[in-house]
Amino acid sequence: MLLPTKFRRFLEDTGLITRFAGHYFSQGVKPRLELAELIRQCYIIGYSSLGLVALTGFIMGLVLTMQLRPALVNYGVASQLPVMVGIAIVREIGPVITALIFAGKIASSVGAELGSMKVTEQIDAMEVSGTNPFKYLVVTRVAASTLMLPILVLVGDAISLGGAFIGVNIKGVTSLHLFFRQILDNLSFGDVLPAFIKTWFFGFAVGVVGCYKGYTSSKGTEGVGRAANSAVVLSSILIFIIDLIVVQVTDVMGLN
Repeated sequence: MLLPTKFRRFLEDTGLITRFAGHYFSQGVKPRLELAELIRQCYIIGYSSLGLVALTGFIMGLVLTMQLRPALVNYGVASQLPVMVGIAIVREIGPVITALIFAGKIASSVGAELGSMKVTEQIDAMEVSGTNPFKYLVVTRVAASTLMLPILVLVGDAISLGGAFIGVNIKGVTSLHLFFRQILDNLSFGDVLPAFIKTWFFGFAVGVVGCYKGYTSSKGTEGVGRAANSAVVLSSILIFIIDLIVVQVTDVMGLN
C-alpha cells in the first residue's frame, strides 16, 4: 500500500535529518573549535529570543491562573491554585511553549539565513577558500541553540510564575513568600529533572532542523522561503514527538 505523499515526505526528511545530525556529531568533535562564532551565535540566538519568551511566559502564567481559579473555587480547593499552576508550568507548559516560540523564531531565521547563503553561493565560496562551512555554519548554530534553549526555559518559567503570582492576587491576597513556598514544597526531583533535560533535546532538534533546511535548500528565493517555513513546521512536530517520548520514559521510570 502506498503511503500518503506528505507522510512519505516526512519520513524521508526524518531520515535525512538523522544523517545530517550524525554528520554534526562527526564534525563537532574534530578540531578546530569555532569558539568565537559559537559565542556570537549564543548571543544572537539567546538575546533575540529573550523578549518574546519573557512576554509569552508572563501572559501564559497570568492567563493560566485566571482560567484555573473558577474551576478550583467550584471544587473548594482554591488554596491549591499556586501549586497546580507551578507544577503545570515547570513540568510541561513552560518547556513546551517556550520551545515552540523558540522554534518559530530561530528555526525560521537560521533556515532563511543559511538558505540565502546557499542561493548566493556563499557556502560554495567558503569551501573553495579552504574553510569548512559545515563546521563554521552548522555546528556553531546547533550547539548554540542546544545551549540557549534550557536557559531561556528557566527564564521563561521564572517570569511565568511571576505572572501567575499576579494572577493569584487579582482576586485574592497571597504573599510572595507563601506563593513560592507552596510551589517549592510540592515540586519533586521527578518534576524538575525530566523537564530540564528535554529542553536540551528540544534545542538540538530546532537547531538541526533549521540548519538542515537552510543548508540543503533549493536554488532561488522561493527555496529560501520554503526552507524557513518547513523548518518551523518540522521542528514543532519534533518537539511534540520528543515530549511524548520523554513523558513515556519518565512514566516507565516512575518519575511521574
